[in-house]
Amino acid sequence: MKEKLTQYVNGVFAPYNGVKSVDELKVDLLSDLQERFSELKKEGKDDETAFEMTIYSIGDIEQTVQEVANLSRSLERQVLTNFSASNLTNSDFVGVTAHKGKFVASALHGSDFSGADLTGSLFNSSDVREANFDNANLTDCNLSAIDLADSSFNKSILVRTDFSKSWMAGTKFIDVKLTDVKLTMTDLRKTIFENCIFDGVDFKYSDLTGLCLDGQTFIGVKFDKAALKEVSFRGATLKNVSFISGFTLSKKYYRAIKSICFDGAMMDKLTYAALRGMEVDLSKVTVI
Repeated sequence: MKEKLTQYVNGVFAPYNGVKSVDELKVDLLSDLQERFSELKKEGKDDETAFEMTIYSIGDIEQTVQEVANLSRSLERQVLTNFSASNLTNSDFVGVTAHKGKFVASALHGSDFSGADLTGSLFNSSDVREANFDNANLTDCNLSAIDLADSSFNKSILVRTDFSKSWMAGTKFIDVKLTDVKLTMTDLRKTIFENCIFDGVDFKYSDLTGLCLDGQTFIGVKFDKAALKEVSFRGATLKNVSFISGFTLSKKYYRAIKSICFDGAMMDKLTYAALRGMEVDLSKVTVI
């Protein structure tokens, strides 16, 4: 009958084999059940009655085992996704799920994160040159103050992602919707944006000198106190976009703001009025 107890316990724990804390629980439980069975036998219970009473005494053990397994797996994932201060050059992270992963101060040069779910992960102070984030989910990720030169974010999910103060020469954003993304205090002169939608993006204090943003959409975007000399918005759509200067409107600022090209752009009345007040050439703009 003790063998029957062992078979019963093995059946309950079968879905969780290999989970360390669950394996330990299994050994302890089996020992307790066998002891309880022996006590009931000494009291004069027959085998079947003793078995039934033993199993009944542990209650809903399946739910308890599942809770222990879930907790254990959660803790294991936390350990597995802490790669801080690691050498991970050219690593393969394609399609992984690493919520709140830690890649702080790590070497990630050339690593492939394409299709990965990295929600809430941290990459501060890391070398992420030439990394591939195509189709990756970077919601609530912190990629500030890191080297992202020549990295790729084609069709990535960028929601509340922070790129502030990062080096982004040659970094590519293609077919991306950037929602509430921070690109503040960043040198973007050599960054590539193609076919993007910018919704609530903050470019404050960033250098966009000479940047081509033709044909792209800007909704609720802030270019406040940014360097915008010779930026091109040809054929772009601008709604509720802010171009506030960080200083008194000097001749230098007037020259810079008037160098922006809005030919063929469409913009709402508020954006149009603000730019018109700065004497920007809007002769080829359509007001919507």
